[in-house]
Amino acid sequence: MIKLEGLSKVFPGHNIPAVKDLNLEINEGDVCVLVGPSGCGKTTTMKMINRLYEPTGGKIYIRGEDALQMNPIKLRLDIGYVIQEIGLFPHMTIEENIATVPNEKQWPKDETKQKVSEVMTLVGLDPKVFKDRYPSALSGGQRQRVGVARAMVSDPPIMLMDEPFGAVDPITRARLQNEFLRIQERMGKTIVFVTHDIDEAIKMSDTIAVMREGELVQHATPSDLLSAPADEFVSNLVGRNRSIKRLHLIRINEILDEVDRAKPASEDAKIGEVEKQIEESDIRSVIVVDKDNKLKGVIGVSDLKRKSGEVAGDYCQDVTDTITSDATLNDALSVMLECGEGYVAVVNEDDQYEGTITLGDLLNVVKEEG
Repeated sequence: MIKLEGLSKVFPGHNIPAVKDLNLEINEGDVCVLVGPSGCGKTTTMKMINRLYEPTGGKIYIRGEDALQMNPIKLRLDIGYVIQEIGLFPHMTIEENIATVPNEKQWPKDETKQKVSEVMTLVGLDPKVFKDRYPSALSGGQRQRVGVARAMVSDPPIMLMDEPFGAVDPITRARLQNEFLRIQERMGKTIVFVTHDIDEAIKMSDTIAVMREGELVQHATPSDLLSAPADEFVSNLVGRNRSIKRLHLIRINEILDEVDRAKPASEDAKIGEVEKQIEESDIRSVIVVDKDNKLKGVIGVSDLKRKSGEVAGDYCQDVTDTITSDATLNDALSVMLECGEGYVAVVNEDDQYEGTITLGDLLNVVKEEG
Protein backbone atom coordinates (compact mmCIF):
# COMPACT_ATOMS: atom_id res chain seq x y z
CA MET A 1 0.00 0.00 0.00
CA ILE A 2 2.72 2.50 1.04
CA LYS A 3 6.32 2.12 -0.03
CA LEU A 4 9.13 4.52 0.82
CA GLU A 5 12.36 4.16 -1.17
CA GLY A 6 15.51 6.02 -0.18
CA LEU A 7 13.39 8.79 1.32
CA SER A 8 15.36 11.78 2.59
CA LYS A 9 14.65 15.26 3.90
CA VAL A 10 17.12 18.07 4.54
CA PHE A 11 15.57 21.30 5.77
CA PRO A 12 17.00 24.63 4.51
CA GLY A 13 19.82 25.86 6.71
CA HIS A 14 20.53 22.40 8.13
CA ASN A 15 23.41 20.16 7.13
CA ILE A 16 22.16 17.05 8.91
CA PRO A 17 19.22 15.24 7.26
CA ALA A 18 16.01 15.04 9.27
CA VAL A 19 15.32 11.77 7.43
CA LYS A 20 18.06 9.80 5.71
CA ASP A 21 17.70 7.09 3.06
CA LEU A 22 14.56 5.60 4.59
CA ASN A 23 13.20 2.36 3.11
CA LEU A 24 9.90 1.15 4.51
CA GLU A 25 6.91 -0.85 3.27
CA ILE A 26 3.48 -0.81 4.93
CA ASN A 27 0.98 -3.46 3.90
CA GLU A 28 -2.63 -2.65 3.12
CA GLY A 29 -4.81 -2.69 6.23
CA ASP A 30 -1.86 -2.56 8.64
CA VAL A 31 -1.17 -0.06 11.39
CA CYS A 32 2.51 0.88 11.25
CA VAL A 33 3.70 2.91 14.23
CA LEU A 34 6.73 5.17 13.87
CA VAL A 35 8.39 5.49 17.25
CA GLY A 36 11.55 7.06 18.58
CA PRO A 37 12.85 10.04 20.58
CA SER A 38 12.10 13.65 19.71
CA GLY A 39 13.90 14.75 16.55
CA CYS A 40 14.28 11.22 15.17
CA GLY A 41 12.36 12.05 11.97
CA LYS A 42 9.08 10.22 12.57
CA THR A 43 6.76 13.22 12.10
CA THR A 44 8.81 14.46 9.18
CA THR A 45 8.42 11.07 7.53
CA MET A 46 4.66 11.17 8.05
CA LYS A 47 4.37 14.66 6.61
CA MET A 48 6.28 13.61 3.51
CA ILE A 49 3.72 10.86 2.83
CA ASN A 50 0.98 13.46 2.26
CA ARG A 51 3.51 16.00 0.98
CA LEU A 52 3.10 18.60 3.67
CA TYR A 53 6.87 18.36 3.41
CA GLU A 54 8.37 17.73 0.01
CA PRO A 55 11.16 15.11 0.09
CA THR A 56 14.70 16.13 -0.73
CA GLY A 57 15.27 12.73 -2.30
CA GLY A 58 13.76 9.30 -2.75
CA LYS A 59 10.36 7.98 -3.77
CA ILE A 60 6.92 7.53 -2.20
CA TYR A 61 4.55 4.98 -3.73
CA ILE A 62 0.90 4.69 -2.74
CA ARG A 63 -0.87 1.68 -4.20
CA GLY A 64 1.91 1.47 -6.76
CA GLU A 65 1.55 5.09 -7.90
CA ASP A 66 4.29 7.67 -7.53
CA ALA A 67 2.89 10.08 -4.93
CA LEU A 68 5.37 12.77 -5.98
CA GLN A 69 3.67 12.93 -9.38
CA MET A 70 0.18 13.33 -7.92
CA ASN A 71 -1.64 16.60 -7.37
CA PRO A 72 -0.72 17.34 -3.72
CA ILE A 73 -4.15 18.80 -2.85
CA LYS A 74 -5.98 15.77 -4.23
CA LEU A 75 -3.47 13.50 -2.47
CA ARG A 76 -4.19 15.14 0.90
CA LEU A 77 -7.95 15.05 0.43
CA ASP A 78 -7.71 11.28 -0.08
CA ILE A 79 -5.68 10.76 3.11
CA GLY A 80 -7.18 11.11 6.60
CA TYR A 81 -5.04 13.15 8.99
CA VAL A 82 -5.32 13.28 12.79
CA ILE A 83 -3.00 15.39 14.94
CA GLN A 84 -2.50 15.72 18.68
CA GLU A 85 -3.82 19.29 18.83
CA ILE A 86 -6.84 18.07 16.80
CA GLY A 87 -7.11 21.41 14.97
CA LEU A 88 -10.88 21.82 15.12
CA PHE A 89 -12.29 25.10 13.84
CA PRO A 90 -13.72 26.85 16.95
CA HIS A 91 -16.32 28.87 15.02
CA MET A 92 -17.80 25.77 13.34
CA THR A 93 -20.17 23.21 14.83
CA ILE A 94 -19.07 19.61 15.27
CA GLU A 95 -21.08 18.62 12.19
CA GLU A 96 -19.42 21.37 10.14
CA ASN A 97 -15.96 20.41 11.39
CA ILE A 98 -16.41 16.77 10.42
CA ALA A 99 -17.85 17.74 7.02
CA THR A 100 -14.76 19.75 6.03
CA VAL A 101 -13.34 17.28 3.49
CA PRO A 102 -16.70 16.24 1.95
CA ASN A 103 -17.47 19.94 1.46
CA GLU A 104 -14.08 20.46 -0.20
CA LYS A 105 -14.89 17.53 -2.47
CA GLN A 106 -18.32 19.08 -3.16
CA TRP A 107 -20.32 16.08 -2.05
CA PRO A 108 -24.13 16.44 -2.15
CA LYS A 109 -25.39 17.93 1.12
CA ASP A 110 -27.68 14.99 1.95
CA GLU A 111 -24.86 12.50 1.42
CA THR A 112 -22.53 14.57 3.60
CA LYS A 113 -25.05 14.82 6.44
CA GLN A 114 -25.68 11.08 6.35
CA LYS A 115 -21.96 10.22 6.36
CA VAL A 116 -21.22 12.68 9.17
CA SER A 117 -23.98 11.08 11.25
CA GLU A 118 -22.58 7.60 10.55
CA VAL A 119 -19.01 8.39 11.61
CA MET A 120 -20.15 10.30 14.71
CA THR A 121 -22.06 7.21 15.80
CA LEU A 122 -19.04 5.05 14.96
CA VAL A 123 -16.73 7.05 17.27
CA GLY A 124 -19.27 7.14 20.09
CA LEU A 125 -20.76 10.63 19.67
CA ASP A 126 -24.55 10.73 19.39
CA PRO A 127 -25.28 13.04 16.42
CA LYS A 128 -28.51 14.26 18.01
CA VAL A 129 -26.58 15.37 21.08
CA PHE A 130 -23.31 16.65 19.61
CA LYS A 131 -23.70 17.73 15.97
CA ASP A 132 -24.79 21.31 16.77
CA ARG A 133 -22.32 21.88 19.60
CA TYR A 134 -19.07 23.79 19.26
CA PRO A 135 -15.61 22.40 20.15
CA SER A 136 -15.40 24.54 23.29
CA ALA A 137 -18.37 22.64 24.76
CA LEU A 138 -16.62 19.26 24.46
CA SER A 139 -14.14 17.48 26.70
CA GLY A 140 -10.64 16.69 25.44
CA GLY A 141 -11.60 13.08 24.75
CA GLN A 142 -14.72 14.14 22.85
CA ARG A 143 -12.75 16.60 20.73
CA GLN A 144 -10.29 13.82 19.95
CA ARG A 145 -13.18 11.67 18.74
CA VAL A 146 -14.29 14.51 16.47
CA GLY A 147 -10.77 14.67 15.02
CA VAL A 148 -10.86 10.95 14.25
CA ALA A 149 -14.36 11.25 12.74
CA ARG A 150 -13.24 14.12 10.52
CA ALA A 151 -10.32 12.07 9.24
CA MET A 152 -12.57 9.08 8.52
CA VAL A 153 -15.65 10.74 7.04
CA SER A 154 -14.56 10.60 3.39
CA ASP A 155 -13.56 6.93 3.83
CA PRO A 156 -9.88 7.42 2.91
CA PRO A 157 -7.86 4.23 2.39
CA ILE A 158 -4.93 5.76 4.30
CA MET A 159 -4.86 7.59 7.61
CA LEU A 160 -1.97 9.47 9.17
CA MET A 161 -2.13 9.90 12.95
CA ASP A 162 0.41 12.14 14.70
CA GLU A 163 0.32 11.46 18.46
CA PRO A 164 -3.50 11.50 18.29
CA PHE A 165 -4.11 10.48 21.91
CA GLY A 166 -1.24 12.32 23.55
CA ALA A 167 -3.21 15.22 25.02
CA VAL A 168 -5.68 13.34 27.23
CA ASP A 169 -5.45 11.64 30.62
CA PRO A 170 -4.26 8.01 30.80
CA ILE A 171 -7.68 6.41 31.40
CA THR A 172 -9.36 8.39 28.61
CA ARG A 173 -6.38 7.65 26.39
CA ALA A 174 -6.75 3.90 26.91
CA ARG A 175 -10.46 4.08 26.10
CA LEU A 176 -9.83 6.11 22.94
CA GLN A 177 -7.15 3.65 21.85
CA ASN A 178 -9.51 0.71 22.37
CA GLU A 179 -12.36 2.43 20.56
CA PHE A 180 -10.09 3.20 17.65
CA LEU A 181 -8.81 -0.38 17.48
CA ARG A 182 -12.43 -1.62 17.43
CA ILE A 183 -13.16 0.74 14.54
CA GLN A 184 -9.99 -0.34 12.75
CA GLU A 185 -11.05 -3.99 12.96
CA ARG A 186 -14.16 -3.10 10.99
CA MET A 187 -12.70 -0.51 8.61
CA GLY A 188 -9.28 -2.01 7.83
CA LYS A 189 -7.53 1.27 7.04
CA THR A 190 -3.83 1.50 6.26
CA ILE A 191 -2.50 3.68 9.07
CA VAL A 192 0.79 5.42 9.78
CA PHE A 193 0.78 6.30 13.47
CA VAL A 194 3.42 8.45 15.19
CA THR A 195 4.14 8.25 18.91
CA HIS A 196 7.06 8.65 21.29
CA ASP A 197 5.47 6.14 23.70
CA ILE A 198 6.74 2.59 23.18
CA ASP A 199 3.82 1.15 25.19
CA GLU A 200 1.34 2.84 22.86
CA ALA A 201 3.34 1.61 19.86
CA ILE A 202 3.19 -1.98 21.10
CA LYS A 203 -0.55 -1.78 21.75
CA MET A 204 -1.66 -0.01 18.58
CA SER A 205 0.51 -1.55 15.87
CA ASP A 206 0.72 -4.41 13.44
CA THR A 207 4.34 -3.36 12.88
CA ILE A 208 6.66 -0.90 14.60
CA ALA A 209 9.28 1.20 12.80
CA VAL A 210 11.90 2.39 15.30
CA MET A 211 13.75 5.53 14.19
CA ARG A 212 16.88 7.26 15.43
CA GLU A 213 18.51 10.40 14.01
CA GLY A 214 16.51 10.16 10.79
CA GLU A 215 17.26 6.51 10.11
CA LEU A 216 15.25 3.32 10.41
CA VAL A 217 16.76 1.09 13.09
CA GLN A 218 14.25 -1.78 13.11
CA HIS A 219 10.91 -2.61 11.50
CA ALA A 220 9.19 -5.55 13.17
CA THR A 221 6.00 -6.85 14.73
CA PRO A 222 5.50 -5.88 18.39
CA SER A 223 6.15 -9.47 19.46
CA ASP A 224 9.41 -9.67 17.48
CA LEU A 225 10.53 -6.27 18.75
CA LEU A 226 10.05 -7.42 22.35
CA SER A 227 11.75 -10.77 21.84
CA ALA A 228 14.58 -9.68 19.53
CA PRO A 229 15.49 -5.97 19.64
CA ALA A 230 17.94 -5.14 16.85
CA ASP A 231 20.49 -3.37 19.02
CA GLU A 232 21.12 -1.67 22.37
CA PHE A 233 19.21 1.45 21.32
CA VAL A 234 16.04 -0.54 20.60
CA SER A 235 16.56 -2.62 23.74
CA ASN A 236 16.78 0.55 25.85
CA LEU A 237 13.74 2.02 24.10
CA VAL A 238 11.69 -1.08 24.85
CA GLY A 239 12.98 -1.03 28.42
CA ARG A 240 12.94 -3.69 31.08
CA ASN A 241 10.07 -5.95 32.11
CA ARG A 242 9.29 -7.10 28.59
CA SER A 243 7.00 -9.78 30.00
CA ILE A 244 4.83 -7.06 31.49
CA LYS A 245 4.88 -5.15 28.20
CA ARG A 246 3.47 -8.24 26.51
CA LEU A 247 0.27 -7.53 28.42
CA HIS A 248 -0.31 -4.95 25.66
CA LEU A 249 -0.53 -7.80 23.15
CA ILE A 250 -3.13 -9.91 24.94
CA ARG A 251 -6.85 -9.09 24.94
CA ILE A 252 -9.01 -9.84 27.95
CA ASN A 253 -11.32 -12.01 25.84
CA GLU A 254 -8.35 -14.27 25.09
CA ILE A 255 -8.03 -15.38 28.72
CA LEU A 256 -11.50 -14.76 30.16
CA ASP A 257 -12.59 -18.37 29.65
CA GLU A 258 -9.45 -19.59 31.42
CA VAL A 259 -9.90 -17.62 34.66
CA ASP A 260 -12.39 -17.89 37.50
CA ARG A 261 -15.37 -15.99 36.11
CA ALA A 262 -16.43 -14.98 39.64
CA LYS A 263 -20.12 -15.83 39.42
CA PRO A 264 -22.11 -12.71 40.23
CA ALA A 265 -24.95 -12.39 42.70
CA SER A 266 -28.43 -11.41 41.63
CA GLU A 267 -29.62 -8.12 43.12
CA ASP A 268 -32.47 -10.00 44.84
CA ALA A 269 -30.19 -12.75 46.24
CA LYS A 270 -30.53 -13.34 49.98
CA ILE A 271 -27.72 -11.73 51.92
CA GLY A 272 -26.78 -15.05 53.52
CA GLU A 273 -25.97 -16.45 50.08
CA VAL A 274 -23.93 -13.33 49.28
CA GLU A 275 -21.93 -13.65 52.50
CA LYS A 276 -20.99 -17.19 51.53
CA GLN A 277 -19.90 -16.05 48.03
CA ILE A 278 -17.73 -13.32 49.53
CA GLU A 279 -16.06 -15.80 51.92
CA GLU A 280 -15.16 -18.03 48.96
CA SER A 281 -14.02 -15.17 46.74
CA ASP A 282 -10.33 -14.45 46.10
CA ILE A 283 -11.11 -10.73 45.95
CA ARG A 284 -13.29 -10.74 49.09
CA SER A 285 -16.07 -9.12 47.10
CA VAL A 286 -18.95 -10.16 44.88
CA ILE A 287 -20.31 -8.50 41.75
CA VAL A 288 -24.06 -7.80 41.74
CA VAL A 289 -26.15 -7.86 38.54
CA ASP A 290 -29.79 -7.18 37.72
CA LYS A 291 -32.24 -9.55 35.99
CA ASP A 292 -30.74 -8.64 32.59
CA ASN A 293 -27.20 -9.47 33.80
CA LYS A 294 -26.31 -5.78 33.73
CA LEU A 295 -23.80 -4.59 36.28
CA LYS A 296 -25.55 -3.26 39.37
CA GLY A 297 -22.63 -2.85 41.75
CA VAL A 298 -20.27 -4.68 44.09
CA ILE A 299 -20.41 -5.84 47.71
CA GLY A 300 -17.30 -6.14 49.86
CA VAL A 301 -16.76 -7.40 53.40
CA SER A 302 -16.88 -3.87 54.82
CA ASP A 303 -20.23 -3.18 53.09
CA LEU A 304 -21.80 -6.04 55.05
CA LYS A 305 -20.76 -4.36 58.29
CA ARG A 306 -21.78 -0.81 57.37
CA LYS A 307 -25.25 -1.45 55.96
CA SER A 308 -28.29 -3.60 56.65
CA GLY A 309 -30.90 -5.30 54.51
CA GLU A 310 -32.19 -8.63 53.30
CA VAL A 311 -30.98 -8.85 49.68
CA ALA A 312 -27.84 -8.02 47.72
CA GLY A 313 -29.38 -4.89 46.17
CA ASP A 314 -29.57 -3.34 49.68
CA TYR A 315 -25.79 -3.57 50.12
CA CYS A 316 -24.15 -3.04 46.75
CA GLN A 317 -21.93 -0.06 46.00
CA ASP A 318 -21.18 1.48 42.61
CA VAL A 319 -18.32 -0.17 40.75
CA THR A 320 -15.43 2.29 40.57
CA ASP A 321 -14.56 1.37 37.01
CA THR A 322 -15.05 -1.36 34.43
CA ILE A 323 -13.39 -2.55 31.26
CA THR A 324 -14.56 -4.23 28.06
CA SER A 325 -13.37 -7.65 26.98
CA ASP A 326 -11.60 -6.34 23.88
CA ALA A 327 -9.30 -4.17 26.01
CA THR A 328 -5.77 -5.37 26.74
CA LEU A 329 -4.50 -6.93 29.94
CA ASN A 330 -2.33 -3.86 30.39
CA ASP A 331 -5.49 -1.73 30.30
CA ALA A 332 -6.90 -3.93 33.05
CA LEU A 333 -3.75 -3.42 35.12
CA SER A 334 -3.96 0.36 34.61
CA VAL A 335 -7.57 0.44 35.85
CA MET A 336 -6.67 -1.62 38.91
CA LEU A 337 -3.81 0.73 39.79
CA GLU A 338 -5.95 3.82 39.15
CA CYS A 339 -8.79 2.55 41.34
CA GLY A 340 -6.65 0.89 43.99
CA GLU A 341 -8.38 -2.45 43.56
CA GLY A 342 -7.03 -5.96 42.96
CA TYR A 343 -9.61 -6.71 40.31
CA VAL A 344 -11.66 -5.13 37.51
CA ALA A 345 -15.14 -6.12 36.32
CA VAL A 346 -15.42 -6.95 32.62
CA VAL A 347 -18.56 -5.86 30.75
CA ASN A 348 -19.74 -5.83 27.16
CA GLU A 349 -20.94 -2.79 25.20
CA ASP A 350 -24.40 -3.16 26.77
CA ASP A 351 -22.91 -3.07 30.29
CA GLN A 352 -23.65 -6.75 30.83
CA TYR A 353 -21.28 -8.57 33.16
CA GLU A 354 -18.83 -10.98 31.48
CA GLY A 355 -16.39 -11.81 34.25
CA THR A 356 -13.67 -10.46 36.50
CA ILE A 357 -9.94 -10.12 35.91
CA THR A 358 -7.78 -10.09 39.04
CA LEU A 359 -4.23 -9.05 39.70
CA GLY A 360 -3.45 -12.72 40.26
CA ASP A 361 -4.67 -13.51 36.73
CA LEU A 362 -2.28 -10.90 35.32
CA LEU A 363 0.64 -12.21 37.37
CA ASN A 364 -0.03 -15.73 36.06
CA VAL A 365 0.10 -14.43 32.48
CA VAL A 366 3.36 -12.59 33.16
CA LYS A 367 4.89 -15.77 34.59
CA GLU A 368 3.82 -17.76 31.52
CA GLU A 369 5.13 -15.10 29.12
CA GLY A 370 8.38 -14.82 31.05
